[in-house]
Amino acid sequence: MAEILEADLIVFDHDLTPSQEHNLEDTIGRKVLDRTALILDIFAQHAHSSEGKLQVELAQNIYRLPRLRGKGIELSRLGGGIGTRGPGETKLEVDRRRIRRHIQYLKKELFRVRQNRATQRKKRKKAGVSSISIVGYTNAGKSTLLNTLTKADVLVEGKLFATLDSTSRRLLLPSKQTVVFSDTVGFIKKLPHQLIASFRSTLDEIKEASLILHIIDASHPQMEKQIEAAENVLEEIGAAEKPRLNVFNKNDRLSEIEIERLRKRFPDGIFISALLGQGIEKLLKVIDERVSRERVRVRLQIPFERGDLIQKIHEEGS
Repeated sequence: MAEILEADLIVFDHDLTPSQEHNLEDTIGRKVLDRTALILDIFAQHAHSSEGKLQVELAQNIYRLPRLRGKGIELSRLGGGIGTRGPGETKLEVDRRRIRRHIQYLKKELFRVRQNRATQRKKRKKAGVSSISIVGYTNAGKSTLLNTLTKADVLVEGKLFATLDSTSRRLLLPSKQTVVFSDTVGFIKKLPHQLIASFRSTLDEIKEASLILHIIDASHPQMEKQIEAAENVLEEIGAAEKPRLNVFNKNDRLSEIEIERLRKRFPDGIFISALLGQGIEKLLKVIDERVSRERVRVRLQIPFERGDLIQKIHEEGS
């Protein structure tokens, strides 16, 4: 097929083991990419912030490490004595060691980022500011919604993974309560494990959110599969039990009959067009109600000797 199509690149829509990839390249004589490599390539083009670049670079290095190859069997035969190594093998070991060191460096840098994010979340929590994560399949309209809600100037493109850098913006709800909305990286079916591991600092925002807004492209022909894929990712990162609100976007592309059918199937869903601003008032009202449910006011009488309780209240309450 590659001969007939004069293709110089072959992409497989699933993961290949390093040996499968090498064998295919050797047999076909063309560059071979698997699903993960292609997604990483797209991510690399869209990472702009230092954190986004670190996350993508870590994922790429973890992916690349087991795929390193020596210069071939002829080189490794040159060092023929017992206990000696061929130049090809030595070069390969040096490369592996260098990548391992770089992976450790990237992990340390990202750990610092995670700590900074955790500190910011703690401050918001202490100030009584609820956080809301906007999640969903890639290209469902998450960034458009964030822009419409908060007048943020987040890049909006009709492309897969246009948003890689998590953006947080404050908003005053109708009840005068302040919340923080966070846009996150788009989900996809069979999301590579390297990405979940590398994007921990971004995905932690979802785990710690007071409420998850699951944005669904209501006009997509494979809407249900996209919902399932997003729910699988939420489960994988440990956020499946979080309070969630299903928001059906791109209603401007549907007829009234189609919208009515969806309403019957998803009676708890909110139906909007983030692009045209339709249904936004109702969405904010529902968010307001859901966030207010979580707030509990208490009056406490604490014995003088229980200073530890005072400290706990300051740490966890406002």
